[in-house]
Amino acid sequence: MRLWPQLFEEYTVHADDLRYRNDKAQSDALLEDKMVKRVNDALAEHEADGPTGLRRRLLSTSVRLSRKMAPDIYALSDECVERLSMDIPLELYVYASPSFNAMCFKPEEGRLYVMFSSALLESFTPKELQFVMGHEFGHHVYDHHAIPIGYIVKGRNKPDPKLALKLFAWSRNAEISADRAGAYCAQDFPSVASALFKLASGLTGDTVKFDLDEFLRQVDDMQAVDEEPGQGASEGDWFSTHPFSPLRVKALRLFFASHLMDEKGTSLDELDVGVQRIMSLMEPSYLDAKTESANAMRQLLFAGAVVVANAANGVSDKEIEAFEKYFEKGEYSDKLNPERIKEGLPQRIQRAKDNCTDTQGMQVIRDICVIASADGEVLSEEIDVLNSIADGLGVSRTFVTQTIEQDLEPD
Repeated sequence: MRLWPQLFEEYTVHADDLRYRNDKAQSDALLEDKMVKRVNDALAEHEADGPTGLRRRLLSTSVRLSRKMAPDIYALSDECVERLSMDIPLELYVYASPSFNAMCFKPEEGRLYVMFSSALLESFTPKELQFVMGHEFGHHVYDHHAIPIGYIVKGRNKPDPKLALKLFAWSRNAEISADRAGAYCAQDFPSVASALFKLASGLTGDTVKFDLDEFLRQVDDMQAVDEEPGQGASEGDWFSTHPFSPLRVKALRLFFASHLMDEKGTSLDELDVGVQRIMSLMEPSYLDAKTESANAMRQLLFAGAVVVANAANGVSDKEIEAFEKYFEKGEYSDKLNPERIKEGLPQRIQRAKDNCTDTQGMQVIRDICVIASADGEVLSEEIDVLNSIADGLGVSRTFVTQTIEQDLEPD
């Protein structure tokens, strides 16, 4: 029985059909959001003044790969361009870095620029590299740069927390689309899985032997709702603009078994249901659920948000506005006593710890971080509160730091 069918020569699909439907639906909705439109209008006005100098910066800080210098890399690139039906001049660059990384920039002056770290080019096999390359091209093909999440979330005027959560959720779903583009280019599931393993772990040698079955078994364990998923997984991979890597592998296994990669594969509806189930582990569904764990999470979110907002110079009008946008209008009132809520915070933390998995605890911390960032910056007093909540839930303080400082651009 084939667990990951290969493409037959005659079986092809259009790149648009590969796109995760949740990515498309959320993207369309966000592009109609007033704040997203306002930021895009400002960027368009700035770009109308002329090029930003991206190509000059790349030429001065990295090495442009010519076809003569890197014929094998361009051969892989040409296959991706053909399979994704791309029609834009392309320039590839490499920069010196021991980390595995790649990034695709918004086109400028009619060219698409893609940059790879030196470690990635030297350590990845051709099929692994082709997956990464196709992933980056996918961001362009699906116009993910049309939603400038970095400018919106890190700009002077912060989005309300509800919009911020929508942006994060869309970004994670956009990564699923880009992964599919990369997988369609590579057409080899084991190579795709090993590439994601390398990106997540930084390992390429013989110290740790990559075993696909073991990696997928770990992912299956993560989906057990009543157990603590992801033991030993890197916390830096959780609840960010990117799905954590094992979930991406699980989603791609479903993709390779679907009609998009095999004429006899599962339907698109079955694929979407499976991927949505996987991605739900990173969604704040506890806000509406009626379970004991969801109730404990909501109470901790409420108390944590109040205490964080009050941690530095009292609760400002801007913080109240952000609080009420996250919850409901009127949820915050002068009758609330932040000091009393602070006194009861340890009990709420303990209740959440007793009733929630590590995954759910990290969800709450991430959402409080979103609220803490809503008024423009996270002060040291607020970080102290966030760290104390993390300590109580048994979550690393590094997760708090990485959640606040995470990179927000598609890569």
